[in-house]
Amino acid sequence: MRISLKWLRELVDFELSPEELAEALTLVGFEVEEIEDRRSWAEGVVLGRILAAEPHPNADKLRVCQVDLGSEQPATIVCGAANARAGLLVPVATPGTHLPAVNLTIAKAEKRGVLSEGMICSLAELGLERASEGIHEFPPDLDLKAHPLGSDARPLLGLDDVVLDLTSTANRADALSMVGIAREVAALTRNPLRLPPVQPLQAKPIPNFNLRIADAKACPAYSGVLIEGVKVGPSPDWLKHRLAAAGMRSINNVVDVTNLILLEWGQPLHAFDWDRLLQVMGKKKPTIEVRFAQAGETLKTLDGQTRTLHPESHLIVAGGQPVALAGVMGGEETEVSSATTSIFLEAALFDPVVTRRSARSQGLRTEASARYERGVNFATLDLARDRAVQLILELAGGSVVGLTTFDQRPPLERTLKLRLSRLIDVLGEEVRPEDVEEILPALGFQLSRCQAVAPEAPPLPATETAGVAGCVWQVSVPPYRLRDVEREIDLIEEFARLYGYDRFSETLPTEPQVGSLSTRETLTRQIREVMRGIGLTEVYHISLCPAEEDSSLVKIANPLSPEYSAVRKALLPGLVEAFRFNWDQGNGPLQAFEIGHVFAYAPPSSPEPYQEAEHLGGILGGDLNPNDWRHHSRPMDWFEAKGLLVSALERLGFTSEFRPDPPEAQSPLLHPGRQAGIWIEGSRIGLFGQLHPRLCQEKDLPEEVYGFEVDLDPLLASLEKRGLVQFSPFSPFPASDRDIAFFAPLELSVADIEKVIRQAAGPLLQSVQLFDEYRGQGVPPGQRSLAFRLVYRAPDRTLTDAEVEAAQNQVRAQLEKHFPVTLRS
Repeated sequence: MRISLKWLRELVDFELSPEELAEALTLVGFEVEEIEDRRSWAEGVVLGRILAAEPHPNADKLRVCQVDLGSEQPATIVCGAANARAGLLVPVATPGTHLPAVNLTIAKAEKRGVLSEGMICSLAELGLERASEGIHEFPPDLDLKAHPLGSDARPLLGLDDVVLDLTSTANRADALSMVGIAREVAALTRNPLRLPPVQPLQAKPIPNFNLRIADAKACPAYSGVLIEGVKVGPSPDWLKHRLAAAGMRSINNVVDVTNLILLEWGQPLHAFDWDRLLQVMGKKKPTIEVRFAQAGETLKTLDGQTRTLHPESHLIVAGGQPVALAGVMGGEETEVSSATTSIFLEAALFDPVVTRRSARSQGLRTEASARYERGVNFATLDLARDRAVQLILELAGGSVVGLTTFDQRPPLERTLKLRLSRLIDVLGEEVRPEDVEEILPALGFQLSRCQAVAPEAPPLPATETAGVAGCVWQVSVPPYRLRDVEREIDLIEEFARLYGYDRFSETLPTEPQVGSLSTRETLTRQIREVMRGIGLTEVYHISLCPAEEDSSLVKIANPLSPEYSAVRKALLPGLVEAFRFNWDQGNGPLQAFEIGHVFAYAPPSSPEPYQEAEHLGGILGGDLNPNDWRHHSRPMDWFEAKGLLVSALERLGFTSEFRPDPPEAQSPLLHPGRQAGIWIEGSRIGLFGQLHPRLCQEKDLPEEVYGFEVDLDPLLASLEKRGLVQFSPFSPFPASDRDIAFFAPLELSVADIEKVIRQAAGPLLQSVQLFDEYRGQGVPPGQRSLAFRLVYRAPDRTLTDAEVEAAQNQVRAQLEKHFPVTLRS
């Protein structure tokens, strides 16, 4: 936002220099990026009148001008402009003047034999235009009493001004206007604010006219004023100068007024040519409609581009035909031109989100859309409209025929509680009630009288402020700050801006607390360490994924793109894609794990619509050493992959079991005959298996790739319940091992057998391990031969053969009791 200090002084008095004002605004949150001193562009340029313009005796394209600069003798100036002629009032750069726009210092110089005593300037040479066809001509009816010949020409050129180019934060929509910045300066200087005078509009409804608003949320208020008999023409100089200082070009008096109001109040307006609107409507009853675009509609905007409209494009429609992008840009077909005699002035409020989507759908960002996207002040809509009507009638003539309005604005009131004790907690105990009652009203907030209440916390230390720390104010938020001041902490921030960040308390806490990790984070880090210990690398994936045709995925209401239109329900798909990417890049098989959140629809009995969980997933496999010079390389098999996962769980202190899952619990990403559920402490926590052959074929992956995914919450709950792991000393006494072999049915799982062996052997059993499986000759049909090695050890003595045999016999008995097995040893 470019702020003209000349214009700003009409709204509030201040004696700060431009540099001091820039620093003050920066300290309260408005960063001033540049100070543009326009006065230096024409320092030394004065007003002159050309008395005579004769051809140069030695050059066909030059003229020798006699210019009256208010002194006794006219100055002789050689000029090459085609429009130089007697009687013109012109800007003249006198000797010694430096023109920064062309980097030229004027000096007396002889030109083709004639001494020239200055230069008659064009607007390009003064930095006001990119290119000029000739010297600048001031109006012939210029008041020479107010501006005598030889006087400073900068006020006539709008160059008696300094412009601050400042940036406001996204929450301060009110700062995108001169009035908004004037409020800040008034608060800084404690000087009164002078708002532009506005005559309230009194008008009857427009006869035989319809206004339809399709979505009151997208357009909560709309107002249109019909003015007939206007004369469109150039704007007066004061208006041109204000627009130029703001970086806008003058178009005509009507359009310039709408731009002025946008700069002054931050309220975008748009003027339609009424007769052209009627032509668009045809013979239909005059109707303006605000709605979203329909399929196949197009609009040629003011920039000359014909745009294909999208469903999110918000439109102004006349007689069923789009005539403007609401809050963004008008249409070329209904623009105001020099032939316009009647205008329809639109003043409306549009929803920030709707305007942002509408502008982005067309790749547009305008001064109007920038303000609507941040949120304009709901309370000043009528005031800005009436101010615009007043200026149009003054500058273009005409009369108001009628007014149409639609208004469903929400209540523009909000009252917040502000506690002095909270202010002290945040800013320090130097804050006094008097400071609050001075600063917040200066910012436009209304405060009730301070009310004493009982303290909500232990008494403060005995300080000057402690006696009034129970003070509480009821603060009314002004309408132009409703969008960003919503809580007590917002009021504290507003107070702090003007109170001064350099005045905060520097007292450090008396008892600094040492930071620590939560139990959950500590245990999660332990799990990460174990995963890295078995050779897996941690990876991270974004939680968003394509929705595809999976109805079980939780969809996102406003996705960034189709690739990110849902949230993931499992980690394995992302890990498979990471494996494929690394494989395609020639990086070899990826051995990785991930800890992340997954999402799903909650069951009907849940009070919440969605549920979220944290999972641990991993992928491993492939040939880990394909280029082994000894040619011993081979792909990882099922038992190696399962063994790594088992070892990780054992390091965490869990004894795991792998059980077949029913079809409804199986993952479609895994081989249906080579996947199993992972069980610990009697509960299923996840699954493990080999990737489905069809998936490997589709993604061109090796067949020997394995994945697992477990719910992290049961693991963390068990680890937390167990507490610290106690060290158990190694036994110094020798172990005794025994083997046991038997025939067992094929459907009998090794996990069930191991479970019974451990229960039967008792505390003397240190480990049990399957070391042989045989199927074939000598084995009964439908069975297999299994052989286990049992290792017994006591921590305090050497076991006797009798003790070991007793435990072994108990194992034999329990196996025969629980399973249809035939012992071989």
